[in-house]
Amino acid sequence: MSTPVAAKFQDHYEVLGIEPKADSDTIQQAYAALAQKFHPNNPETGDQEAFDAINLAYEVLSDPAQRHAFDNLKGVTEDLTCPKFSGSGFFASLGREAGLRAALLCILYDRRRNKPLKPGLPMRYVEAMLAAAIEELFFVLWYAKQRGWVSSDDKSNLLITVQGMDYLESNPPTAALVMPYIKPSALDEPGEPANVLVAALDAARTGRTYKNENASESNGSAHPAPIGPN
Repeated sequence: MSTPVAAKFQDHYEVLGIEPKADSDTIQQAYAALAQKFHPNNPETGDQEAFDAINLAYEVLSDPAQRHAFDNLKGVTEDLTCPKFSGSGFFASLGREAGLRAALLCILYDRRRNKPLKPGLPMRYVEAMLAAAIEELFFVLWYAKQRGWVSSDDKSNLLITVQGMDYLESNPPTAALVMPYIKPSALDEPGEPANVLVAALDAARTGRTYKNENASESNGSAHPAPIGPN
């Protein structure tokens, strides 16, 4: 296998032997098999040049923004017909991305908090956790990265940034907004129906708000009870 070095143009799909419409799992599997085969430490089939090309292909194709840019360069996304406006469906879809963005930030925040030494999530895991089409995820990721809420590490894993954490804490989403975008299989509460979980979380949040408001009113209109024995 002879592949151009990183300084030259290479067809990343051809290098990995996959189709341009391949999903994240297919990309990962192809990369793992080829990286093992052409690793320089492999005495039989090791090839440094091929290994470098494989790593470059994986780096580009596993990152949504880089993959989109490469697809445009290659012409994968080229539409030979005149584009059409989505019509009423466009207006109906406005706002859906807000919930999906919040869900993305929530799972990345949760990951960073629970796994601070390994805070990144591969794109294939994000796909497996969120109930959205790949095109929707790419759009949401583009927006989140432009805002500086999400970044990628050197292995193309997705991470929430400090700006993303600050945004989420300043604009805390409700469970009702986020949970419809989290697949049941991605929840850490097995057997808990999503709608019941949503109701419970939102009820708890509403209850805390109501309690805080009552406490504020009481502090303004009544003297605190004495502390200690009568």
